[in-house]
Amino acid sequence: MSPVPVKAEQAEIPVTQTNSLPVYSQEEVTKHCSIEKGVWVTYKGGVYDITDFVTVHPGGDKILLAAGKALEPFWALYGVHEQEHVLEILSEYKVGILRAEDSKKDDIKSADPYSTDPTRHPALIVNSVKPFNAEPPPAILTDNYITPSDIFFKRNHLPVPHIDPKTYRLEIEGLPGGTVSLTLDDLKTLFPKRTLIATIQCAGNRRSEMNKVKQVKGLNWGIAAISNAKWSGAYLRDVLYHYGFSPEVAAKARHVQFEGLDVDVTGTPYGASIPINKAMSEEGDVLLAYKMNGEDLPADHGFPVRAIVPGVVGARNIKWLGKIVISEEESQSHWQQNDYKGFSPGTDWDTVDFKSAPAIQELPVQSAITNLADGSSIDRDMDKVTVKGYAWSGGGREVVRVDVSLDGGKTWHVAKLQSSEEIESSAPSPPPGRAWAWKLWEIEIPLPEGAQELEVVCKAVDSSYNTQPDSVAPIWNLRGVLTNAWHQVRVKVK
Repeated sequence: MSPVPVKAEQAEIPVTQTNSLPVYSQEEVTKHCSIEKGVWVTYKGGVYDITDFVTVHPGGDKILLAAGKALEPFWALYGVHEQEHVLEILSEYKVGILRAEDSKKDDIKSADPYSTDPTRHPALIVNSVKPFNAEPPPAILTDNYITPSDIFFKRNHLPVPHIDPKTYRLEIEGLPGGTVSLTLDDLKTLFPKRTLIATIQCAGNRRSEMNKVKQVKGLNWGIAAISNAKWSGAYLRDVLYHYGFSPEVAAKARHVQFEGLDVDVTGTPYGASIPINKAMSEEGDVLLAYKMNGEDLPADHGFPVRAIVPGVVGARNIKWLGKIVISEEESQSHWQQNDYKGFSPGTDWDTVDFKSAPAIQELPVQSAITNLADGSSIDRDMDKVTVKGYAWSGGGREVVRVDVSLDGGKTWHVAKLQSSEEIESSAPSPPPGRAWAWKLWEIEIPLPEGAQELEVVCKAVDSSYNTQPDSVAPIWNLRGVLTNAWHQVRVKVK
């Protein structure tokens, strides 16, 4: 997306004769949110009509994400334009001044438990406000191998807790010496700092496609409830061994339970568990993370500490981690026992028996197209069609191939996978069974002569030769989880 961020203390918009410019309210600016209505944005108290700029700029579709809004959060995603000449260009489009009261954020306190939730990036597509759940627009999801923290998808079940890092304690139960209480400083100083790149995907990613078959219960996620980040912290196994995990404990323990510090109105925390062998394996790489993309965890992503369980569904990657329990049984939380499980398409809410299905841990192979939207169009004069997207598989299984079709699967082409070395110099090729991060892929395919419409399809294959099913109906389930059929978009040729 272009233009880009400029830090407040750096270059300023060139001074113009602002006294003669009209004053607009944020409500008036918001109405100008499309090419037809005009594209207005605000920046540092100024109002800019960038309609003409958008129509000729190659990144115009991404600039439209900021239409009717403030530019600052969008520019923060694309630092390459942090140059004076960009500000000079922007100054040419100034049409007014933003009303002073709209330039300030209201400081309103209330009894609403969500009133102190953090500010979120305006580009996010919001599926739920309370609790907050949102995904980035697909068009910018795969712009970066490492997803910027601001647009990393947000999945909250409860209000975001406010935790003082100085008084934070992580309790560990079930070890021979009794309950252990660790400070944040303990985690940072007693154990080696480990860093890994891992993708997290919500179990409900692409649920909207199941809703088209038959209505399900759950947030109507698109294809972007998935993101990739660099996480740093202490290995869980290092911590547990340090505090007395032994063969005697292992003989009885079967699960590691996690409890968050986010609680509902009854004081019940969000909870989940993972198998003990995942937690304690040298290849499991389960992390007690306190850094995300080189910075302290953002509030929405679990500050000050969260569990990162690579290769496992997002629901088990507990945020705001407050307690770990070594146990013979799974977590008894609602989210482990009566949610996040898959069932037959023939099972409905009158017949479902949640005890009959295991809790989701590893996710199936997945891929999606991010640069083309269903119902969009391309120019007939184009010689080739560019298709881009992501692919990932759970359990550390590496994606080894992505197939792409322009005719609904009659003919196939193999996309180029971007390796971690090509994108992230600090991310060497993963060892077998530890491919925790997604693959970005791209392909150019000749435009079929005379085509009026394209049915663009992608499917991924992982290192165990698992591949995606061709349609949603056979994998439909009442909770709308585990959607991983071929991703299909219809594109018109004009």
